[in-house]
Amino acid sequence: MKIIYNILFIVIISLVPGLIIGYFIRKFIAEARIQSAEEESRKILEEAEREAESKIREITLEAKEKAQKIREDANRESQKRRNELQRLEDRLMHREETLDKKSESLDKKEAKLKKQLNKVEKEQEEIQEIKEKEIKKLEMISNLSHSEAKEYLLSKMEDELDHEYAKMIKEKEREAKEESNKKAREIISSAIQRCAGDYVSETTVTVVDLPNDEMKGRIIGREGRNIRALESLTGIDLIIDDTPEAVVISGYDPIKREVARIALEKLIIDGRIHPARIEEMVEKAKEELDNQIKEVGEQATFDSGVHGLDPQLVKYLGRLKFRTSYGQNVLQHSLEVSFLAGVMADELGADSTLAKRGGLLHDIGKAIDQEVEGPHIDIGVDLARKFGESDGVIHAIEAHHGDVDFRTVEAVLVAAADAISAARPGARKETLEAYIKRLEELEDIGNSFNGVDNAYAIQAGREIRVIVQSDKINDTKASKLSRDIKKEIENNLNYPGQIKVVVIRETRQIEYAK
Repeated sequence: MKIIYNILFIVIISLVPGLIIGYFIRKFIAEARIQSAEEESRKILEEAEREAESKIREITLEAKEKAQKIREDANRESQKRRNELQRLEDRLMHREETLDKKSESLDKKEAKLKKQLNKVEKEQEEIQEIKEKEIKKLEMISNLSHSEAKEYLLSKMEDELDHEYAKMIKEKEREAKEESNKKAREIISSAIQRCAGDYVSETTVTVVDLPNDEMKGRIIGREGRNIRALESLTGIDLIIDDTPEAVVISGYDPIKREVARIALEKLIIDGRIHPARIEEMVEKAKEELDNQIKEVGEQATFDSGVHGLDPQLVKYLGRLKFRTSYGQNVLQHSLEVSFLAGVMADELGADSTLAKRGGLLHDIGKAIDQEVEGPHIDIGVDLARKFGESDGVIHAIEAHHGDVDFRTVEAVLVAAADAISAARPGARKETLEAYIKRLEELEDIGNSFNGVDNAYAIQAGREIRVIVQSDKINDTKASKLSRDIKKEIENNLNYPGQIKVVVIRETRQIEYAK
């Protein structure tokens, strides 16, 4: 144990000097490192300071250069502005001098004009005095006052102007007629040739053939109950007379007349004729006729090339097949008007689609004019507006009789096509009373003018010949009279086609040799 302590003591004694020496060695090394670090940091600081000073000098120099450039730019801009202002000032000074000179010149001209004006006024006064003296001399020479001479001259001038006016009118009319008549004839004749329709006059009666005369008794029924039921359900009259194997259906409504015809033919084929069966057949006839009307309307739109019509409007169009006007079938008339208007529109470069549509629908109001109060034009306009037709079509409908002023070429063509279709030979029938009334109105218009001796309507009202008094109407006034009569006829008379106005003036000198 003692040995161990001795060993430990020796070890401790040997370690202490080592520790002391190591401490001083480490201290020396640390101080050396610190001194080296301080030297290094001092060098870094000195280098940084040198670089900073260099940067400062560079920045300062660059700032001075920029400042110098800015001052130079500012000086140049300032000099430029001063030069511009100087130029403006010089221009203003020059304008001011020019205005001063112009003002002086205007003053001189104004003074000169005043002198000339005074001179002109004096000359006018002298002229007026001379004029008055000359007028007095003329009055003394002519034995006419100033007003009388003026009236005389005006009268002479008016006669001369009337003469020149009449000559000019005749010349222009001749040129216009030669050209327009030629073109119009070509267009209208071409359109008519391409639409040569046949007309069949329809009446207000329909004849139904019977298989035998015994069928008449069955149609009448016991105590007439069958015929009364049929007349009550259809609203028409059945005429059963001595005509062999035939029954006449009479009525003004063509739709009802057609329903009665279909129902009666079905009853004749069926053979069972009694009130209940009659009612059933009438209902079937109505359904069949409705389908037929729809098919006819669709076929009409197809034939005319007019598409996009409202279905209800198509049905109204189909109803026109059973409607007549002056004996002319309205549906056939509408198809012809549509075709004629379309052809003429193509020739003239107008809207043929609009013209055909307006022509097809121009008489659509006649489909229900027996059911709705009012003229067929107003009814047609309301229907077209109700079912979404365009303004052009509506205007063509309302203007086709000339009740309103024409606003489109297509409306004029529809009206012309309507007149052509209605005026064609055999197209329409006219009652004797309406025909005579139209002739009387035509003659009354001719006789209403001063200087007319008598007027005669000839050629079935297509020409009026006016005999004038030769001592009151000269050749110049006769030309003007024919135009006035033409305008009066156009404004106050409804007529198909055209009316020729002929003014006749003659002078007769009679002497007797004794």
